[in-house]
Amino acid sequence: MKIRRIRVFMKSLPVPGGKVTVGQATLAALDSTIIQIISDSGVVGWGETCPIGPTYAQSHALGARAAIMEMSPGLIGASINPGLLHRKMNSLLNGHSYAKAAFDIAAHDLIGKHTGMRVADLLGGATTERVPFYFFIGVGDADEVVRSVKEAQASGYVRIQTKIGGRPVDQDIEVIRKVAEVLKKGMRWAVDGNRNLTMRDAILLSQQCRDIPFVLEQPCNTLDEIAAIRPALQHPIYIDESGLDLSTVVQAAGNGLCDGFGMKVTRIGGLKPMAAFRDICEARSLPHTSDDSWGGDITGAACVHIGSTVRPNLFEGCSWVNKISEESHYDPIHPISVTDGHVLLPTGPGLGLEVDESMVGTPIAEF
Repeated sequence: MKIRRIRVFMKSLPVPGGKVTVGQATLAALDSTIIQIISDSGVVGWGETCPIGPTYAQSHALGARAAIMEMSPGLIGASINPGLLHRKMNSLLNGHSYAKAAFDIAAHDLIGKHTGMRVADLLGGATTERVPFYFFIGVGDADEVVRSVKEAQASGYVRIQTKIGGRPVDQDIEVIRKVAEVLKKGMRWAVDGNRNLTMRDAILLSQQCRDIPFVLEQPCNTLDEIAAIRPALQHPIYIDESGLDLSTVVQAAGNGLCDGFGMKVTRIGGLKPMAAFRDICEARSLPHTSDDSWGGDITGAACVHIGSTVRPNLFEGCSWVNKISEESHYDPIHPISVTDGHVLLPTGPGLGLEVDESMVGTPIAEF
């Protein structure tokens, strides 16, 4: 099959509760880019990419659309086979994996619909039909974060992630200690710096909280900084934003730089490279997430499908929003939703979605 037509949409996704603070950015809405590809046999596939503002990572919404516009003319007539499609995209544009991911996700959705197979089965087979979802909490004061933690525990979540950074480190330490007081036994916990701690503050925080069990995720901006402070830390280290590609993952895993990963499906380029990442982690027994920075039903379905294929004792859960809102649903019949801290793996072919075009608006470009 080959690509006959590409349509590009944009959709604003309001943040439930009004705003979320992640690292240096406080956001009230996210700008998502959605693509539809149509094959020469008439089968349709959907993809999505939704960077969380311009400072969280090396990506932003206007950059995603510019990259999609740059590649799209050259992708008409290209093979929908994900491996060949990635080679073609790489021949048209260097980098911008987060934009290429939208095409990768759409290609998997289309192939699944063409063959009658779920994306999870295309990616190796599901190990569970009930995929754990982890609950992340933006930067806030101690009382605010504790309230959110209690809500997550009451709702059946098995893992939480609390954001820190961008303020005096003693405030972060206070939040961690208050959360530890209410955290139930067995709840897994990641404290995520989103690259915003200095090396000094990361060491101080870990040493002053050495009695509290949590994973410290991406405390500093670079891998060099993490490597420099790792011997002084008292907590396992996960890499998130610095895990830009498979080469970096191989380097970090091979050098023992980390104890696990938080990995975004769109950051690494989509479901094909995400499956390779999953297999590298399994070879080194490294736990990891299958998540994304933000998005709607399409992003969510992609995270859930690849997440269902991860070896269960290595899986840290999927997540793509702090709370799912009505605006993030593109399928009014079978929306992606969380029940008791888990998401049911969609049963239909491809991503298992029937996207209602009226819910994603009018195309902003067609090729």
